[in-house]
Amino acid sequence: MNTSLAWLPADEFTRILEGIGDVHERSRAFADASRINTLYSIVRAGSGHLGSSFSAADTVSWLLLQEMRSPFEPGGDIYFSSKGHDAPGLYASLIGLGALPEEKLHQLRRLGGLPGHPDVSIPHMHANTGSLGMGISRAKGMILGDRLAGARRRVYVLTGDGELQEGQNWEALAGAVRHGMGELTVIVDHNKIQSDTWVAEVSDLGDLEAKFRSFGWGVLRCDGNSAQELDSAFRLREKEHAGVPAVIIADTVKGAGAATFAATSMPEGEWRYRFHSGAPAREDYLRAHGELVASLDALLGRHGLAPLAFSRADLTLPVKPSGPQLPQVYGRALVNRALADERIVALDADLVLDTGLIPFSQALPERFVECGIAEQDMVSMAGGLASRGLLPFVHSFSCFLHARPNEQIYTNASEHRKIVYVGSLAGLIPAAPGHSHQAVRDISALGAVPGLVVLEPANSAETEAAVDYCADAESSTYLRLVSTPVSEEAEALGAEPLTLGHGRVVRAGGRTVAIGSGPIVLTQLLRAAQLLTAEGIELTVVALPWLNRVDSAWLADLAAGADQLFVVENHYTHGGQADLIARSLLELGQEGLPAFTGIGLTEVPECGTEAEVLDAHGLSAKRLAERIQERVRRGAHR
Repeated sequence: MNTSLAWLPADEFTRILEGIGDVHERSRAFADASRINTLYSIVRAGSGHLGSSFSAADTVSWLLLQEMRSPFEPGGDIYFSSKGHDAPGLYASLIGLGALPEEKLHQLRRLGGLPGHPDVSIPHMHANTGSLGMGISRAKGMILGDRLAGARRRVYVLTGDGELQEGQNWEALAGAVRHGMGELTVIVDHNKIQSDTWVAEVSDLGDLEAKFRSFGWGVLRCDGNSAQELDSAFRLREKEHAGVPAVIIADTVKGAGAATFAATSMPEGEWRYRFHSGAPAREDYLRAHGELVASLDALLGRHGLAPLAFSRADLTLPVKPSGPQLPQVYGRALVNRALADERIVALDADLVLDTGLIPFSQALPERFVECGIAEQDMVSMAGGLASRGLLPFVHSFSCFLHARPNEQIYTNASEHRKIVYVGSLAGLIPAAPGHSHQAVRDISALGAVPGLVVLEPANSAETEAAVDYCADAESSTYLRLVSTPVSEEAEALGAEPLTLGHGRVVRAGGRTVAIGSGPIVLTQLLRAAQLLTAEGIELTVVALPWLNRVDSAWLADLAAGADQLFVVENHYTHGGQADLIARSLLELGQEGLPAFTGIGLTEVPECGTEAEVLDAHGLSAKRLAERIQERVRRGAHR
């Protein structure tokens, strides 16, 4: 879609900072200017966390402009976000202060640009984010490290309020008091909404002030969208809590600064906040941009400054791909199965929309358990449900489900409890959020768990079949679901009955054979096959949805018809499907085994568009065709 977008160049930020003498008005103006550029960068990128960036903008502006000592100098005060969703807003502020190059504003979520979540490869980003709740612990380590080096500086950490459902936050508090960490200030961006809905309706935090105070922390509270109240809170922090860690509970509005995005504009009884992630529709963008400009121009006018002067770009914005999304297909199939099987209970970790569970929560509310951002608690709860004869289906993003509760998953397995784990957003794509959300080590992390089968369907039909397999199988299952829309090529493959360890040929060719699973890899392999045909190579493409199981007889038959065998995976090369098949081939003990090549990720995933990142990691159709052709040609000349 062609459109014109406007942003504020860096000299406009300089004009604001130099032209407004009142520190509170200056901070407010800077925050709104940052919001304008945050909105621009998210719309241009096609995705990003807008509501969180807007709610935190006033806090970030006050910290950078007034509170921190030499934040961009070695040895200066440190600020970082533990929740990470507000990265676009922080980038906009740093660019406005000249701490990041201005051209980076146009490169949010692009290869070589600014990642969707904080990453230390970017100047002035002091910590990466991952699964939530790590920030306070990270800050404690920084402070201890500074002390050992004979240095003292202040460290400010921003957390979300939903993030406080993660247990690690509370583990971190007592040690900060024991070490007398007066250098540490935590700011809670208390906007009352986590992801898409209200914190109180997911897992209420209770009396936050009393909780922090019970650990010995200094506690203050203020309006986090008011520079005056932030100023007062930080002054009281210095005066009353100088020798201890302190928390400022900053009551904010998600989407603050523009009525279009503000949670306070939500209709009475509305449960879903629409601007947590993604990019707003054009009409919402134009309305919110106008609101921000009108507010900021009025503020500038009060100080005798001219209205804002914008730079503009005529752009073709990203078009969202069409096609079925497997979590939504899965969610409908789970409802159908659960209606016939009263043992099934669905547990969710604050991702009811993204994991496809809205239909289940509406159809079977008595069997739906919302656990909040607490994956370890959820998985252990599932173990308890299984011990009572129920069949728990446990849901989160793959990146969070396989890692944080890995010990709890293993404990459930040691009890021989049947549980189904369902991880959405699996694999490299989408790459725009960055490596914190790209689950490319989940197969290696879960593949060795006793009695746990790892299964990745390729399309809608196979996903529906996978739900039935998960419910009927004796073993536990980890169902790995890609979240991006399924391509026409993958959807057209349909499904055959799922037989453990068996795959199927989805494109017949010659004795060059490539195995893959899931819609991303199979789509690229099918397209690579077309490219290879022009080079005289007819690629046989095999779909093997089982990622930690392979039937030896089936594999022996496949290997007998191959001279070259490739395994391509949406995962790191270590510990994935390629390792399984290579070992299984050797264990066959057959003569004349095919030459074997495993292809997958070898480095931390890049952030960018789907096309950029698949190509960067050698998983695009073009790169796969080149790799296969080179290997086949090399084999022919041996």
